[in-house]
Amino acid sequence: ASVLGVMLGNLGNALAAALGLAALLAVFATAFTVLKWAGAAYLVYLGVQALRAPRAAAAAAAPHVPPWRRVLRDGFWVALLNPKTTLFFAAFLPQFINPTGSALAQSVALGAVFVLIAACTDTAYVLLANRVALGRVPRGAAIGRYAQAAVYFGLGALAATAGQRPVR
Repeated sequence: ASVLGVMLGNLGNALAAALGLAALLAVFATAFTVLKWAGAAYLVYLGVQALRAPRAAAAAAAPHVPPWRRVLRDGFWVALLNPKTTLFFAAFLPQFINPTGSALAQSVALGAVFVLIAACTDTAYVLLANRVALGRVPRGAAIGRYAQAAVYFGLGALAATAGQRPVR
């Protein structure tokens, strides 16, 4: 569900780039900043949700697994609100566009290929994480909750500071 959500979010970014949104974000710093802060806020929200997870689930023998719809939604929003992905598509894909063909069709096709390749690697990460999680002891679930929150907070901080120049 998470991989599917990330795929849909990345596909949204690819379509936005194909339609020129990426060019607008590159030109209008305010739009980039708003999108960047929305993505950072959502990552912090996910960190808070990880901390608020029921402690009983952490103590249970089986780890707490959120509903697949929530996992799909979270993956979608994290991927869609990542302005770096949109800017990547805008900077990278035009190099492979044949000027004699439809730029929109080619951009969408190249974006879809990227999303499919990324889905393969993301699926490999999920399968690896699942294998590691199977060996996890129940006591480790509580630690995992804090580690998950720390990762989200760290990603939120990185997203918030992305693109900022150091102050001298």
